[in-house]
Amino acid sequence: MVPNAKNVSVYSTGLRDQSTVFVKDLGTQVAWRTVFIVEYFGPLVIHPLVYALRPYIYPSAPEAASQLQTVTCGLIFLHFLKRELETIFVHRFSAATMPLRNIFKNSFHYWILSGVNIAAWIYAPSSPTAKETNPVLLYLGILLYVVGELANLQVHLALRDLRSAGGTERGIPQGPLFNLVTCPNYLAETVSWIGIYLVSGLSWSVLIFLLVSTAQMAEWAKKKEQRYRKEFGDKYKRKRYTMLPGIW
Repeated sequence: MVPNAKNVSVYSTGLRDQSTVFVKDLGTQVAWRTVFIVEYFGPLVIHPLVYALRPYIYPSAPEAASQLQTVTCGLIFLHFLKRELETIFVHRFSAATMPLRNIFKNSFHYWILSGVNIAAWIYAPSSPTAKETNPVLLYLGILLYVVGELANLQVHLALRDLRSAGGTERGIPQGPLFNLVTCPNYLAETVSWIGIYLVSGLSWSVLIFLLVSTAQMAEWAKKKEQRYRKEFGDKYKRKRYTMLPGIW
């Protein structure tokens, strides 16, 4: 199978005169970067919009949002803004495209679960975020959020440096967090959303997204560990835990 990558030439594939080429139609394709930008764009817009329209969406809602609603909206907005910026300026993809259908599947996860699902509940007057602030949950949640976001960024920068600009080569990631688990970016992502969950006053809508996302990332982390072992063999230090230390 010949990858769709800029640095792959016809000669490098082994094709010569009289070679037989088998072509498989993979359907309409879309760039990986485009898929990421589209899927993160949903919650990036949905949350500020619902927050601003609260008095019109919920007739019984007070005109001014609560402290927790404001902070939660800000954390979620900054989270997805960071993701958009990383997609544009940090990430380097090993494959150029993916099937077009993936943009709808991925967008459902973010636009609906982290966008509509969370926004519809945390900005409602009946939400835990509308109640009196619990300082312990608020400050602990913000601390976890900041630690998770910074750790996630550091991991993404380390992964970026494994690949040259425009290249598709793979390497073994190194560093304290990579010695802990296979995919510390997923660990950091989970920590960030636990922080948002605490700030939201333990909103069940945030918990649903957290659980679904954690389960999906755990599956990806397991496959990544298997790929590392197969691709790098004895050069790779096998991990016991792929995502959550002591758990998974």
